[in-house]
Amino acid sequence: MARLQAAEQQDTVGGGEPAAYLDGYARMLLIRQFETAMHRLFLKGEIHGTTHLYAGQEACAVGVCMALGPDDYVAGTYRGHGHALAKGTEPEPLAAEMLGRATGVCGGRAGSMNVIDLEHGLVGCYGIVGGSIAAALGAAISGKRLGRVAACFFGDGAANQGYFHECLNMAAIQRLPMVLVCENNLYGEFTPLAATTAGADIGSRSAGYGVPAEVVDGNDLWAVAAAAARATARARSGEGPTLLELKTYRHYGHSKSDPAPYRTKEELDSWLARDPLKLARERLLSEGLTETQIVAVEDAVTAGLDQAIANALAAPYPDPAVDAATEFAP
Repeated sequence: MARLQAAEQQDTVGGGEPAAYLDGYARMLLIRQFETAMHRLFLKGEIHGTTHLYAGQEACAVGVCMALGPDDYVAGTYRGHGHALAKGTEPEPLAAEMLGRATGVCGGRAGSMNVIDLEHGLVGCYGIVGGSIAAALGAAISGKRLGRVAACFFGDGAANQGYFHECLNMAAIQRLPMVLVCENNLYGEFTPLAATTAGADIGSRSAGYGVPAEVVDGNDLWAVAAAAARATARARSGEGPTLLELKTYRHYGHSKSDPAPYRTKEELDSWLARDPLKLARERLLSEGLTETQIVAVEDAVTAGLDQAIANALAAPYPDPAVDAATEFAP
């Protein structure tokens, strides 16, 4: 398999400085607390429709986005709150969007699954499985002219869709600056990966297209950021796409209608013991940051999010007669 080995490539984000990863940890904590708040608001009837929570996969989105610049593109999935926050979407307009308020990032019309934030390079979150891959392919065509990278997030189930193979083929032929990020959380909705996906690692599937791949511990912020740095460096230098398979685990069921009875307590407990926030916090302490420094960041994240959600709840609902679309405004 055409595969980059982490041991042979030591590219890092921010020179490997703990401060850069403290910022990453703060962003992961923001995502976790945001998802906890959305869970609570959904149960209270404040959020309608459904939600697909990102809790447990925070190191994937944050690690990848640490390697991207503000002008680079990202396409997310229906589990896209984490992708949006990792790329820089502010929590208040995102929360307002979930609540259907006029101050939402899409004016309260996108809901949970279809957020767009072009200001921060988020070209969309897609409810169609694999749709993010096609969106990022289009962004990568533009990015090749503009010197930008396009990254797409998708689940393990999307690797069985035509989008995956057709877009990987085209990206390879045109050497597009694209990073394909498979967040392999071991389940396609309610079905275990082994029951739907033949072969070994999903990362091995890119070999037939001559595209390098890395299979990475998706709960390790440092490992994800380093792999993403290597992939984006290849993309920027004109070497074409890279496939990253990030092994991770969602803490909740597939969506709000799924209590996840198909998972054993032993399986869940083993993954919760490797919570990406826990691992990142322990690593920061081991690298010399103090408990006081970390707690100060945690307190700031909590206070900021509490205020953001309070503001979102106080915002008005849109008036269809006067509130026009904003996400595509020049």
